Amino acid sequence: MPPFSPGGTDALGTLVRWLPALPPSVGPVRLVAVDGHAGSGKTTFSARLAEALGGAPVLHLDDLATHQQLFDWVGRLREQVLDPLARGEAARYRAYDWVAERFAGPEHRLAPAPVVLLEGVGAGRRDLRPHLATLLWMELTHEHSWERGQLRDGAGLSEFWDGWMRAEHAHFTADPSRPYAQILVRQCQEGYELLPGPAETS
Repeated sequence: MPPFSPGGTDALGTLVRWLPALPPSVGPVRLVAVDGHAGSGKTTFSARLAEALGGAPVLHLDDLATHQQLFDWVGRLREQVLDPLARGEAARYRAYDWVAERFAGPEHRLAPAPVVLLEGVGAGRRDLRPHLATLLWMELTHEHSWERGQLRDGAGLSEFWDGWMRAEHAHFTADPSRPYAQILVRQCQEGYELLPGPAETS
């Protein structure tokens, strides 16, 4: 049963003890999705959890999405990441450059570690859930998440955010993730707290 830590009591430590004990979901890997609205704190939380896990690999879905394919990246993820991990091999991919608008830069290597974090909007989507060991949802409303994201990115990306909000709303309307989350992650003053997700309470 998933662990819960209401009140912000050692949430990261609780996950560090629980996640490696889950059955592998992709080859030897326990693929853990961290989903939520843009601006909800997924990247920061995933970085802290990865560090607590001793340096677990993190795949940012922003590296596989593009301006033209904000959510149409499942085929790319399967071919470049899921298939190699299923064989116990390292995944290799190039990240999308959101300024140059192309895949560029050095090749990234994602090791088939015991726990691999998959972080990004749509990480818990229908096509990926069969490959997940568990699904965590960052519990922050889309209004507050989008407000935080826009404050973070500044006025220069306001036009992008207008398009993003429509695209994200359409995605989660057609393919919601939150109802399938085992754990809700809520940021609090002393870190994070873990609450039962809809998949556990239904």
